[in-house]
This record gives sequence, structure tokens and C-alpha cells, in this order.
Amino acid sequence: MTDATPAVPDESLSIRDNRTGEEYTVPIVDGAIRAADLGKIGKTEDEPGLVSYDPGFTNTASTRSSVTFIDGEKGILEYRGYPIEQLAEHSNYLEVAYLLINGELPTKEQYDAWEHEITFHTFVHENIKSLMQGFRYDAHPMGMLLSGVGGLSTFYPEARNISDPEVRHLQIVRMIAKMPTLGAWAFRHAQGKPYVYPDNDLSYAENFLAMLFKMSEPKFEADPRLAKALEILFILHADHEQNASANAVRSVGSTQVDPYSSLSAGIAALYGPLHGGANEAVLRMLRRIGDVSNVPAFIEGVKAGDERLMGFGHRVYKNYDPRATIIKKACDDVFEVTGVNPLLKIAVELEKIALEDEYFVKRKLYPNVDFYSGLIYEALQFPPEMFTVLFAIPRTAGWLAQWVELVDDKEQKIARPKQIYTGGRQLTFTPREQRWA
Repeated sequence: MTDATPAVPDESLSIRDNRTGEEYTVPIVDGAIRAADLGKIGKTEDEPGLVSYDPGFTNTASTRSSVTFIDGEKGILEYRGYPIEQLAEHSNYLEVAYLLINGELPTKEQYDAWEHEITFHTFVHENIKSLMQGFRYDAHPMGMLLSGVGGLSTFYPEARNISDPEVRHLQIVRMIAKMPTLGAWAFRHAQGKPYVYPDNDLSYAENFLAMLFKMSEPKFEADPRLAKALEILFILHADHEQNASANAVRSVGSTQVDPYSSLSAGIAALYGPLHGGANEAVLRMLRRIGDVSNVPAFIEGVKAGDERLMGFGHRVYKNYDPRATIIKKACDDVFEVTGVNPLLKIAVELEKIALEDEYFVKRKLYPNVDFYSGLIYEALQFPPEMFTVLFAIPRTAGWLAQWVELVDDKEQKIARPKQIYTGGRQLTFTPREQRWA
């Protein structure tokens, strides 16, 4: 290197375009390069620059976020820097929701005010009740929840003013408060039972259980072990970084639409079986196995490609999903109340063999959050179609945290991905009179 040669920064990427011989230096910041810098490579007046092709965004960062940290190789999940294990053991869902949205744990005064606000916004307008009652008796609960949340946007037109922090705060409170009400009513609707109104004397989880299962008793009293297990499940599902539904919330939110409409997009994404329906697939698998004695043959079927092992492996985690460990412990408390689900023995044996078998260890196929959560939901008498609703209710806090971060992020623009066009060009149109002659 001569004195005239400029020094190349250590935190950079040197790229040589072999088409032209041009060399480019692209800065590396936080382990990433900017896509706009790639766009400078090969760009001329007649030709666009390079773009990256990344179906499913498997290696593309769309935002800088301080909400959730995941290290899939080490099996680490943290909300705002706090390990999920500590939050599940010592916190509750409303405190975790406050942490996700506000970025820090609340003081006692802040928590009391937060809990009070949410408790007294659990009721929904009677017209929303009429909307939900208008669905067929066999309507899917997620479709009802999707419509209910979207419908809320018409009741709070001021929600469009997303730049006003006070307006935003009120919508956040409303959504966290009303989601259990809408979810419980979707559950009751499928059973042909009357809707149960919220009980403001109960905690968040207890109130949800009351709206689900209350019958003729004057006051519903949930078993504290079930309420605690539900709190833990809610905490574990509160956020999970830039997954498909969070990406949907952010993408729709980038248009500066109201938060109800943005979260409706998240619910729609979660509705898909590849995102929110995995625990139902686990139950189907366990039932098909049928008995512990059939597990070895099933394992061999998986190796041969004749069977699919559901609830193992994860797009992000290449180690034991930390949420799966916590849920496995919560199973004990739930089954102490409800009785042991006969599928549990099959699940435990399946996990035991898979964790010891070199075939699965080599492929880093460890149990994920869906492996045990379905067993708990079934023990609580939820039909499989309700599983995704039970996912959406706690995920509301994470979606809102992602949405607030998006709105405050000055670097964000309306989502508009590039494409690689593969169709025809400069075709000559033939009028239909000639085409059809």
C-alpha cells in the first residue's frame, strides 16, 4: 500500500464487481451492511444497482430493535434484556406487557396505574358484541377475533392520530384489556353459550378464565394453579422478535394506519398454520402414535422420511427452546388440577429418545414451545381451534411494543420490498376481436 492509497476501514466489506472491475467499500455496522450500499454497486444511468434476494427474509434485518433478544444457538430469549426464565418465575403478564411496551420495569405506582387502566377497559361496545353474535355457530375463533379487533378501529377514530403519545397510550391499554374479552366471547360463541362480561375484581388471567368457563355460579373462582400456568404461558408468548406476525404488524403499520388495523394484520398472519398452529399439529402427531410402545417405530419412520416430527426444531433456535423448558414444568401444576393428559407419557418418551438419538442431536432438533403447550391447552378443555387465540392474546403486548418502536423510528419508511421481475416484456397487445376470431 502506498501513501496515496486510502486506508480501508476495519469494519467494512470490500467488494469487487467482476463485471466492471470496480471495487467498493461497504461499511459494516452492528454486523450488518445497508442494502442501499449494495444498490450503489453497478448502478448507472441505464441500469439499477444490486439488490439482495432473500425470500422469507431469512438473513435480512428490517429494523433496529431493543424489544426482544434471541440467541438461537445458545437458546437465549430476553425481553428488554431480562431473561425469560426470570420473568416467568417472578413476574406476571401485565408487568411483562408494561416492560415490553415502555422499555423498563414499572415502579409500584406505575404498575398500579397500569393495572387499573387495563382492568377498567376490559368491556367492549355492545355493537361489537352484536358483530360477534352475527357469525355462524361454527365460525373459527381466530376469524372472529380478527374481525373484532379490526372492528374496534371504527369505534375509536382518534386512534389514527398515531403521533400523539397520549392517544397511542389509550389504544394500547384498550387493546391489551379487550383482547381476552374478544377471545373468550369467540370461545363461548362456538359452544352456543351466552357471553360473559368481564369481572373487574379478578386478575388478568383469572378474569379471562371466568369469561371462558363461568356458568350459573354467582362468582367464578379460578384455581390459582391454573391461573398461574396461564400467566406463564402468556409471558412466554408475549413477544418473539421479528416473526411473521410482528413483521405483518410493522409492514402494515408503516403506512401510518391505526394500531387496531396493524394488529389485525398480525392476527391474520398468526392464523396461518405455519405460524400459530404448530401445537395443534403436535397433538395430532401424539394421537397418531397412540401409545408409548409405538414411539420407537415412529422415530424410525421420521428417519426414513415417512413421518414428520412436530414440535421439534425452530427457525431461530438451534438449541433447546428456553420456553419449552418452562412450559414442561408448568405442565405438572396443570395436570395436578385436571388430571394427567394420557398423551403426556408419549410426549415425554418421544422427547427422551429424540434428545439421545444422534440423528436428531446432529440436526439440532430440540423441543420447541409448541411441543408441550398444546397438552396444557387441551387439559384446560380448549378445542384445538382456540389454541391460536390463546397465542394472539398475550402476543398483543409484543405486537404493540413493535408497533410503538416502528412509529418512533425516524429511519423507517413505508414497507416496499424490491422484486426480481421474471415476466414478459414489451409484448404487443392483440384486441380480443382478433384473439377470439
